[in-house]
Amino acid sequence: MCGRRFRTFNVVDDFNREVLAIEVDLSLPAQRVIRVLERIVAWRGLPAKLRMDNGPEFISVSLADWAEEHQIQLEFIKPGKPTQNSYVERFNRTYRTEVLDMYAFKTLNEVREITENWMREYNEERPHDSLNDLTPWEYLEKAKLAENSNSACH
Repeated sequence: MCGRRFRTFNVVDDFNREVLAIEVDLSLPAQRVIRVLERIVAWRGLPAKLRMDNGPEFISVSLADWAEEHQIQLEFIKPGKPTQNSYVERFNRTYRTEVLDMYAFKTLNEVREITENWMREYNEERPHDSLNDLTPWEYLEKAKLAENSNSACH
């Protein structure tokens, strides 16, 4: 409401369209991005690759060093080509429409709280057409069950 801008760092898993994190603050430097990624890694394990745009927080030496240390490939989309990161761009539009454009926020904590509640609904309750009408968590669980049954057969 006071007119200050804030930023969000949105992390979406391409496999099941799950929102892994939305970090909200006035600025999100590379060290903050790394802390968010570390939280995700502690919960979900290391990804093989991260796809991102060319924002200053992503092209930093510290993020490159962190990725190299963890053997994670950094894939940068070409400037002006958001379709190269279509899942997160689609997600960003949904988040903007359903959260950011729907409220006049008074505080960053209010943004964070509303975002947390929305993420829970998005991941746990909302079926996605692209996931055969399953939620992201249902889709992931189904994939894990299929993987376990396939590995039991070998």
